Amino acid sequence: MTNSGLEALVLFGHSTPGLLLVGVGQAMVVVCVAFDLVRALSVPRSHRRFVAATIFRTLAVPSIAVTAVGVLIDMASKSWLNVTLGTFLMVALIFRWHHDKDEDHWWKGKGKKLARWARRLAGPRWVPSPARG
Repeated sequence: MTNSGLEALVLFGHSTPGLLLVGVGQAMVVVCVAFDLVRALSVPRSHRRFVAATIFRTLAVPSIAVTAVGVLIDMASKSWLNVTLGTFLMVALIFRWHHDKDEDHWWKGKGKKLARWARRLAGPRWVPSPARG
C-alpha cells in the first residue's frame, strides 16, 4: 500500500514544471555551496569573505529545504543512490551552516534588531489621553 501524497509528489517532481522547480532549486544549492567554498578559501576579515558568508547564510536554509524535498522525492521514487547522495549533501550543508558561528556576515546581530523592531511594532502604542475640561 502506497501513500497517495508521495505518489503525487513523485508525479509532480517528474513533470515539466516540477523538473523546472527542481532545476532552479539545485542551481540555488550549487550557488550556496560555491559561496561556501569561496568563504572557506578567502582571507579572514576581507570584503570577499564577508560577501561570500552573507550569500551562504542567506541561501543555506532554503538550500537545506530544497535538498530535503529532493531526498523525499527520491525516497518515494525508490532511487536509493540519490537518497544517499542527497542526504550527504543535506548533512554537509547543515554542518557548514552550524560550524562557523563567529563568522562576520550581514545577518550577524540582525536577529536582535529584528526582534526589537517587532516588539516596537506589536507593543502598546502611547496615545495621549484626551484633555478633560
